[in-house]
Amino acid sequence: MATIMEDTKPATRRYAVPVASAAIAVAGTIGVIALADAATESDGLAALDPEFTADLVSDRTPALTVLARALTFVGDVPVLVTLMLIAAFLLWRWTRGLRAPALLLFAMAGSAALTAGLKALVERKRPGVTFVLGPVDTSFGFPSGHTLNSTVFFGTLAALLWVGLRSYGARTALVVAAVAMSIGIGLSRVYLGYHWATDVLAGWTVAVTWLAVVSLVAYFSRPHSACNGKPDDESGAAER
Repeated sequence: MATIMEDTKPATRRYAVPVASAAIAVAGTIGVIALADAATESDGLAALDPEFTADLVSDRTPALTVLARALTFVGDVPVLVTLMLIAAFLLWRWTRGLRAPALLLFAMAGSAALTAGLKALVERKRPGVTFVLGPVDTSFGFPSGHTLNSTVFFGTLAALLWVGLRSYGARTALVVAAVAMSIGIGLSRVYLGYHWATDVLAGWTVAVTWLAVVSLVAYFSRPHSACNGKPDDESGAAER
């Protein structure tokens, strides 16, 4: 009996990633649909947007404004594209292979497509000009592109770097940094008046959903050595 239980452990670990990723993708899709419906009908969580935005705007300070603008700058498309290309090049040099940079480029291409597609589908207007602290953006606001794209970028990059780190402290710092950047950029969009809170929440939800899909792609496209259950070091070497 003990032998049977031991034999099932590798199989359980093997299927944990795709099962969890699929569950997150399904749950995330349901969440995005619910948020899109609320944004369209101005009910549910979306009904709280004006009050939340007004409260956040009333708490503006010079220091917070500088921080918010810096975070929003990082999430700008030209900046993210530049960071993506630099990261892809460094991943190629580090792994001596194309799989890691290809996954990053795939994740970001999907993120951009989802951003454009959902904005056109939902057609939600942004907060009024009285809330905006900076140049007025007349494009649709749902979901927040800054939030979605930056979350996918930092999340994917963290996942790709994670496998090469052995230190628990380094892995923890990596995850904390990725989450902090995602949260900071998202909140900066509401603080500066460019998005309603549900736009940002939708950006995070779509990003997590897409990251789950990317995780599935990475899992099923992993090197043959990893599929056969070889140790991390061996599979990593094979990938490189």
